[in-house]
Amino acid sequence: MTSAKLLLVEDDPALAELLEYRFSNEGYSVRATPDGDEALLLAAEDAPDLIILDWMIEGTSGIEVCRRLRRDKATAHVPIIMLTAREGEDDKIRGLETGADDYLTKPFSPRELLARVAAVLRRIRPALAGESITVGDLSLDPVAHRVTRRGQPLHLGPTEYRLLKFLMESPGRVFSRGQLLDGVWGTESEIELRTVDVHIRRLRQAIAIEGAKDPVRTVRSAGYALEG
Repeated sequence: MTSAKLLLVEDDPALAELLEYRFSNEGYSVRATPDGDEALLLAAEDAPDLIILDWMIEGTSGIEVCRRLRRDKATAHVPIIMLTAREGEDDKIRGLETGADDYLTKPFSPRELLARVAAVLRRIRPALAGESITVGDLSLDPVAHRVTRRGQPLHLGPTEYRLLKFLMESPGRVFSRGQLLDGVWGTESEIELRTVDVHIRRLRQAIAIEGAKDPVRTVRSAGYALEG
């Protein structure tokens, strides 16, 4: 499995330690905090692939953290699984309406949470579960590190491969140059925004085959998207 980045927001020290241990053993990269305000800072610094968020935490409440994450363009797409001791149907509905993708009531089995996280990641970003991604006539196998188009092997450089993978994980979504820079090169990168345009051009050349349209769409003043 490709290492997925999890942000665990849980203020029960014993439960947090158990979950961090279990997820780390499964190959996930885990950052943990008991505090809602710190969770927002950590998510802003480096957007995780999934957030496990307890409702009752220190500082800003889990439900408010969820609401703010959904309002922020950088984290609006990140799946959230909420943990809570609240069993009422109204509370569950409130959590889901606020933007949570799934909801688990305490006490729960860590094994069930592991399964739910894997299921959400398969649905949202198949490559994180080691599964091939197909968008239109493009197919990417993250395990074999291979890209094909209409069955024809394509040869991409390392940066173009990462760029294509990032775009294929969210087909149709428009990413700004800044978002692509953070997602492909990392938040610590000092590469200039115009470098993204250079690699987009190289990517287009690498995936071009006779008789097929260009799947990379330029959205003026906004960025780029991959269309199926």
